[in-house]
Formats: sequence, C-alpha cells, structure tokens
Amino acid sequence: MDRIFKKFLQSGIDLCSVGIERSEDNTPYFCTPKGASVFGWTGMDGIHFCFIRGFGDMVFSVSPMNASPHYVHPLARNFTDFLRLILACSDAAALEQAWMWDEAQFEAFLRENPATQEQQQTLQEISEKLKLTPMEQPWAYIKALQSSFDYSKIKYTEEYYDVDMNPEAELISPEWKVYFDGNFWGHQGKDHAGIEIRLDQQFDWAGYHWVVPAAYSCSKGLVVDFCMRVHSENIRDFMKKWNLDWENDSCEKFTREQQMQMEWENPLCFHFKPCLKLNEKILQTTHGCAVSFHPCLPDGIINELEAKWAVDHYGLDTTYGWVICRDVFPWKNKRRPEIKSLSLTMEPQPKQVPGAHFKVHAPGDSFTFSHPVSGTIHTLTVQKIEQQTIPQNCFGSERWIYPTHCTVMSYTLSPEPIDNISLLDCDEGDKPQEITPDEDTFRPVASIACFVGVVGGSDGPTAIVYGANSQEKLYTACSALHFEPVSDDVEWRIVFNITPFAEESFPLI
Repeated sequence: MDRIFKKFLQSGIDLCSVGIERSEDNTPYFCTPKGASVFGWTGMDGIHFCFIRGFGDMVFSVSPMNASPHYVHPLARNFTDFLRLILACSDAAALEQAWMWDEAQFEAFLRENPATQEQQQTLQEISEKLKLTPMEQPWAYIKALQSSFDYSKIKYTEEYYDVDMNPEAELISPEWKVYFDGNFWGHQGKDHAGIEIRLDQQFDWAGYHWVVPAAYSCSKGLVVDFCMRVHSENIRDFMKKWNLDWENDSCEKFTREQQMQMEWENPLCFHFKPCLKLNEKILQTTHGCAVSFHPCLPDGIINELEAKWAVDHYGLDTTYGWVICRDVFPWKNKRRPEIKSLSLTMEPQPKQVPGAHFKVHAPGDSFTFSHPVSGTIHTLTVQKIEQQTIPQNCFGSERWIYPTHCTVMSYTLSPEPIDNISLLDCDEGDKPQEITPDEDTFRPVASIACFVGVVGGSDGPTAIVYGANSQEKLYTACSALHFEPVSDDVEWRIVFNITPFAEESFPLI
C-alpha cells in the first residue's frame, strides 16, 4: 500500500468537498478493470477512482458514461501526486475530465470553478496533515502521463465485452470448437472438441440452397452443420404480411390458427431430419440445435452473436438469411471409425396447415373439403358423436382442478387421404383452476395441452378398420375440455399435415 495513502486513511481526512466520497458498497461497473481497488466515488454517473493490480501505486479514474473506449484513464503515478493535483485544482472533476481538454480549456475550467470555503478547509487539512504542496503544472503532468500510457495493458471482466452491458464492445469471435455434447452456446462435460473434416458440399433441395461446410469427428459420434440459405426478400415479405418488426415479433397476439399458418409460411422455418450413411452403415441423429442469421436488421439491432460467428466462420454470404442447424450422430460402435465414404439423406418433416371450419350435429352428417396441395375433394362423415367425461384422477395433480367434459367424435374420410388429416376444436377450452397455491413462482402454470391426444393419439386421430368391406378407416377426435358439458355443436378446424417435398440423398465424401 502506498505510504501516503496509508497515512491518508489514518488521518481521517474527508474528501467529499473536493468530489471524492467514500462508500461501503464498491460494486464495480462493466468497465471497472480487473483487479481494481476502488477508494472513492464522485457521487454521479458512476465515476470512481481506484488502484489497479499490476500498475503499482498509479491512480485511475473510471467513467462509465464516457463513450467507448474512453472509460478508464490514469490520473497520477501515485497517491501523493493525486493529492497534489487535488491541491492544485480544488476538485477531482478537473482531473477526471482533463483527458478530453486542451490546456486552455483546462485552465478555463479552473478559473470558472474557484475553490469554495469548504474546499479550502479540506485543502488546508491535506496540506498540513500530509505535508504536501500543490502540483506546479497539473495539466502538463496529466497529459504526459496519459500520452505515454499503454491502455492495451488494462484487463477487463467479461461484462466489458458483453454487448448487453456495453453496446460498443468489440465483438471478438471465440475460438471455434465443436463438441458432441454441446451446441452453439457452449458445451458440457470434459470431452475434447471434435476434429474438423472439411466437406464444402452444396446442393439444392426443398426450394432452398444448402451448404454443408464441415463435419466434426468426436469420440462419441459425428457432428454436422447444415446451412440453409434464405432470400432476404422472402423474409421481408413474410414480416410485412404479418405486420411483424424486430421489436415486436411475439406470437402472443395471434390465434393458434394464425400461428400455425405463420409457421407454414415462415421462410426461416423448415423442419427436416438428416440421416447419414457412413461406410454403408446408417447413422441417425439423436439431438441438435440451430441459430438464425437475419440479413436485414435495422440500425441498433444485431444478430445473435453465435449466428454471426457461425456465418463468419464458414464465410457465408451475409446478403442472405441463414438457418444453421447442428445435428449429432452417435457412432454405431464405441470405437471411432475411419471415414471412407459418407452420404446424406434429407427427409422433410410434415408441417401443419389450417383448413376450413365446420360444425356437425349427429351421426350421418357430412362435410366436404379440398386438400390445399393436391386439390383432392374429401368427404368427412360422422359415425358417432357424444359427450364424455374424463376422470379427474387421470391428471395426477392435487394442486389443480382440471376440466373434464368434452365431445368425442368418430368419423370416416372418403377417399382416404395420403397425408395425415386431423381435427382440432376451434375453442381453446377452460383453463385449470388452482386449489393449492405453490410458493415456487418459477414453476410452470397448469396446462391441458398434455391432454391433447388422450383420445385419438398425439400424431393425429387414431384410425381403425371400419365396415364390413374393411375399406374405410374410423378416425376419432376429441374437443377441448370444459368444466360443464357443452350443449352447442363444436366448431371443428381441419388441419392438414403436409410433407410437400420428397426425401433426397447427396454424397458428402
């Protein structure tokens, strides 16, 4: 510890009048350097004074409200010189702002802000108790120190490089590493990063251009990045149609039916399942993740850093949008194989598309509709429709009372559809009622979504052979749940599960 600083602490001198307050709470700011020892605050804009480990007795000012990179400046080579500067300038404000002034501006500030009577008393106390005299040329002293100082030697915490804390932080891409048990944001476990295998393969499929830049051979399996290119005009058209912007893209203001339609139309939303054939053995993906890069963000809004780093790493064209999917394929055996050949099969996953609404009242009633892709005319015929009650104990919760009344309908479709067609109730039903409050406010609220498919299956209506000729299948649909029986006819919505593209295979190695 600086000898004069120790003597100053023992003296009990109060520097509040000259702009330096002591505080028991020295919580650092995002720009407070690593190893900083704070000894005073100005009481405004978070400005504070400190020593920094590794810089000896040098005194620094930290000003969080300054523009980047001018947050931290050295003020004095030691605490003795710092107090001598205070004696010469009467207030720490002149020292903290000196970095941005020339000598004339500095001298003008001192003339316009002469020492008050209270400040004069403090200055006299410093001089007498610590035997110090004012610095002869304070501006020249500060400028000489700051002009010769190597600011690159100051180290900062992670908060300094976090754009949420410091919007002007320089974005530095981390070292690119890919792990079997990881994602774009980090990884778990102690496994080593995978060995990169450059593929640099490109192909067109399902209306998109695809880039498969690399795979990563890990101890447990192979990790592959799939990059789907999206035209920026398609993104803008989609956002314009649904009146979306980058600050308000929440789905909460849309109905379930609208959300379903939006997912169908969203150019950045395409679900697929990749399958690899490695040395004539099939590898299936077990898990994965994805990030999206938007090419047309307005000023002040940036892409997710992980997406930007991925696009930069692979040298992708930033005039397009990109969805980068990372899929993981475990090895067939425990030992990592030598890769002699590798091919890829891309299988599209079905999307739900909302169709027409209708009501039926009794067995024998029918409704005719057309498929939105094939144009095939189908006829739905009711075979049975009745009110049912679900036992309360099937939900397995003592905290909530669930609605239990629903309408169950059995029906046939003619002709039989190629794609899966299901029915949903247009009414969302009644919400469960809480009877035992839970003190844990972070637990999720009750939902009856888990009940969807109890009657009919989670992948759509259950189909069984029906009729003497065994040519028709009988489907079953369940309405939303209510606390009381619903006397009105249910308004149903047809939902088409459409797979518009065929799977296709591509060589990789």
